Amino acid sequence: MKNNKELWNSIPIIIRFISVPILFVFVLFAFSCKGPSSEEQGNRDEQLTFAVKRGPLTIDVLESGTIKARDQVIIKNEVEGRTSILWLIEEGVTVKEGELLIELDSSKLQDSLVDQQIKVQNSEAKFIRARENLAVVKNQAQSDIDKAELEQRFASQDLQKYIEGEYPKELLEAQNQITVAKEELQRAEDKLKWSEILFKEKYISQTELQADELAANKARLDLELAEENLKLLRNFTYKRKVDELESDVKQARMANERIKRKASADIVQAEADLRASESEFKREKTKLDKLKDQIEKTKIFAPADGLVIYATTAQGNWRGNAEPLAVGQEVKEREELIHLPKTASVLAELKIHESSLDKVKVGLPVNITIDALPGQEFTGTVASISPLPDATSLWLNPDLKLYNTIVHLEGGSQGLRTGMSCRAEIVVEKYDDAVYVPLQAVLRVDDSQSVYVLKGNKTELRQVETGLDNNRMVHILGGLKAGEEVLLTPPFAPSARKEKAAETQKSKGTERKGAPQNTGINK
Repeated sequence: MKNNKELWNSIPIIIRFISVPILFVFVLFAFSCKGPSSEEQGNRDEQLTFAVKRGPLTIDVLESGTIKARDQVIIKNEVEGRTSILWLIEEGVTVKEGELLIELDSSKLQDSLVDQQIKVQNSEAKFIRARENLAVVKNQAQSDIDKAELEQRFASQDLQKYIEGEYPKELLEAQNQITVAKEELQRAEDKLKWSEILFKEKYISQTELQADELAANKARLDLELAEENLKLLRNFTYKRKVDELESDVKQARMANERIKRKASADIVQAEADLRASESEFKREKTKLDKLKDQIEKTKIFAPADGLVIYATTAQGNWRGNAEPLAVGQEVKEREELIHLPKTASVLAELKIHESSLDKVKVGLPVNITIDALPGQEFTGTVASISPLPDATSLWLNPDLKLYNTIVHLEGGSQGLRTGMSCRAEIVVEKYDDAVYVPLQAVLRVDDSQSVYVLKGNKTELRQVETGLDNNRMVHILGGLKAGEEVLLTPPFAPSARKEKAAETQKSKGTERKGAPQNTGINK
C-alpha cells in the first residue's frame, strides 16, 4: 500500500486526473489481478478480474501543494504605475526591523517633483492674490454702500427741506410781494388823483401828470405779476419740485439697492475665486506631498525582523513560469515583492480538484510529506477551503477547476521552508474492516451502482451499494462478498447499449435527412 502511495505521489496533478483509470488498471493488474486460466481462455477472452478484498481501507485524497509561512508580513510595491528594481536584498537573509530590502527607480518621480513644486508656488501666489482681492472687494463694497446710503439720505433730506423749508419761504415771499405791490399800487393811485387835481389847477405840468399815471400803471402791473407768481408757485413750481425731489429719493434708494446687490455679487465672486484658488493650492500641495511619499516608498525597509523570502518563491507556480524577482525587473503597483515570516509555524497550500470537494471537509486530518525531506512525515488539519476555484488555474484551463485549500501543520516545523513542494494525504475516513473493489469495476446501470461478477465461464450483472472511494478503491456496503471476482473491464451495461444504439440510430437518421436523395446509394 505504501509503495502504491509513493507511486501516486510521484505523478503530477494534471497527468493524475487524466490517467487515473489507466494507472489503476496497471497497478491492480500487477498486484491483485488474476488472468484467465487455460481452461477458460476461449470463453473469458482474457478478461481482467479482481478478487473482492476485505480488510483495512483508508479513504483519502492525495494532492500536491506548497509550504508557506502561516504568520508573515507581505511587503508590496506601493509606488503607482510600473517601476524598476535598482537594488534588491539577497533571498534567505535574516534582517532586522528597519533594514533596507528594496530600492526602486525614482528618477521619473524626482522630475515630477520639481514640476509639481513650481505648480505649488504658482497656485500659492494665486491663492494669496485671491485672498487679498477679497479684502479689497469687501472694502470697496462697503465704501460704495456707504456712499449710496448717504446719497439716499441727502435726497430724502432735500425733499423734506423743500416741503418744510424752501416752499413755505417762497410762498411767504410771493405773498409779501403781493402785499407790497398792493401798497405801491394804492400809493400810486392816490398820488395820481392828487396829480390830476393839481394839473386842473395848473399847478403841475402835463409831463408830471403823465409820470404819475405811468407809475400807477407800473404798480398795477407789479401787483398782477406778484399774484401770477404766487399762483405759479402754488400750482406748478411746488408740484414739479416735489415730484423731482421724490424721484431723486426713489432713484437714490434704487441706486443704493443696486450697489448693495453688486457689492454682494462682487464679494461672492471674490470668495468663490478664493475658494477655487485655495482648493487648487491644496490639490497641488497634496500632489506634491503624494510625490514625496511615493519617492519615500521607493525605498522599502523591513517592518519587522524576519527571513527574506521573495514573493515569487513563496507563491510558487505549478507551471514553473513565474519570473524570479531580480534587479532590473519591472514591478507594478500592489505587486507582492517579499514575504517576511514572523513565526516558525507553517501551512500547506493545496489545490483540490472539484471531484474531491464532496469528501474534503474542514477539520480533517492530513499527513504531509516533503519532497526535500525524505523519510519525514508531518501532520496537520484542513483549516479552510476556498468557495471559488482558483482563478489562475481556471484561466489556463477552463475545464480544470481547482480549489485552494489551507492545511495548518501541527507540532514542530524544523527543516520546513517556504516554497517547498509537498504531498498531502487528506484522511477522509478509515475502516478497520471493509469490503472494497477497484473504482473502475463499478458502473452505473439504470441509476444503480452495479458490477459484473465472474462465475465460472459466465458473468452476472449485480447491483451493489457503494460508499466512499479514494480514487482507487471504493467501499462496498452491500452486494459483494470477499473472494468474489469482478471484472475490471466490464462490458457495456444493457441500458448503456440501448442508449448508444439509440444515439447511433438518431445520428444515422439525421445524416439521411440531410443527405441528397440518391436511391442507388441508399440501396
